[in-house]
Amino acid sequence: MIKRVAVSAFKVRKKWALLSTGLIWSLAEMCFALEPHEILVLANKNAAKSVDLAKYYMDRRGIPKKNLLQLWVNDKEWCEREDYEKRVAAPVREHLKEKDPKREIRCILVLYGFPLKVAPPRMTGSEKEEAGRLQKRQEALETRTGELNSSDSQEAKEAREELEGIRKQISRLRKEDQAAALDSEISLVLLENYGLSGWIPNPFFAGYKAKDLARNREKVMIVSRVDGPTEDTVKRVIDESMETEKKGLTGKAYFDARWPRPSEEKNNKTDVGYGFYDRSMHRAADLVKKSGRMPVVVNDREELFQPGECPDAALYCGWYSLAQYVDAFKWRPGSVGYHIASSECRTLKQRGSQVWCKRMLEEGIAATLGPVGEPYVQAFPIPEMLFEFLLVGSWTLAECYALSQPFWSWQLVLIGDPLYRPFKW
Repeated sequence: MIKRVAVSAFKVRKKWALLSTGLIWSLAEMCFALEPHEILVLANKNAAKSVDLAKYYMDRRGIPKKNLLQLWVNDKEWCEREDYEKRVAAPVREHLKEKDPKREIRCILVLYGFPLKVAPPRMTGSEKEEAGRLQKRQEALETRTGELNSSDSQEAKEAREELEGIRKQISRLRKEDQAAALDSEISLVLLENYGLSGWIPNPFFAGYKAKDLARNREKVMIVSRVDGPTEDTVKRVIDESMETEKKGLTGKAYFDARWPRPSEEKNNKTDVGYGFYDRSMHRAADLVKKSGRMPVVVNDREELFQPGECPDAALYCGWYSLAQYVDAFKWRPGSVGYHIASSECRTLKQRGSQVWCKRMLEEGIAATLGPVGEPYVQAFPIPEMLFEFLLVGSWTLAECYALSQPFWSWQLVLIGDPLYRPFKW
């Protein structure tokens, strides 16, 4: 059984200098140029166009027909845990064990029409009863703390502490930390016995030094999704990715940090939590600039890039405008980027939604990623790692994501052609 351990993404090296140290080449043992025959493609027979799009992608990429697995699950954007286990995990596991005994399949591709999110297991009768009782107590305390809001009395302090404790108990009973992105969950499909609460360290993540994680690598899948608001969006992503590979991605790189880059002596104080990721965006910008592949623009003011400020956008990373896409970008064909904010991939289909993943795809980006729920900042790929792996050109999009993504069985989804290499040698 895999144990969930408290491994933090912040344990990665503060000075990530792969190219100068040669460490980047040692990572070839973990991932190496994913090939078409190593991808298992999942299509949903219950979703219009899913099978057709799967065949279209497989034909264009030369993936063997035997690598198509057609399943039957609801075409909504979430599914019950029981349906996931019965209609997705079980048949995929059976297929891999029977049809791929030599373990040639390294990547699972989820096509248009699959749920984004797997709900937590249902509560038992006794759990529902206890949650209901606590809910009533919570409502009473919320009223009471509201009345005591401006008070620093002992009574007010105790009421707030009890309210916080009750909220945690309700969350535990509802198993809220057992919900996950379908894609992140299915990466562990060959591991039938693992806990569902919280996340599991990703054994591919290049920032970990723990040797005991490596032994699970052979049973863990790399996962990507080709999806979007419409069938046309999906075809565009496939076609643009392949066309861009022929000449290489061109345009400008935009990094939207929240604060000015701290001086070197302040690095230790800022390289935790939000400071860690903001610092990593600055470092990612340095890497792109050093590569000489394209001009780099860094915004270090608190205000985000504003409409029209980012023409020819090829690469992007930034934050924070919760579920409110800012139309600052004119995306280049084959562009890659992501926005660090909560639940920005909770829907790809909901009309009128302004979540970043959906809107970026609608506006023309070719590859992005985001969470289906609250992931906490340390669950996002480390910007400097993801972009350096892409720049080197040795690995595909799906592998770059796997090498820079700290956790599986959690909230993140990668959307893009898993074989895409924007800076292919």
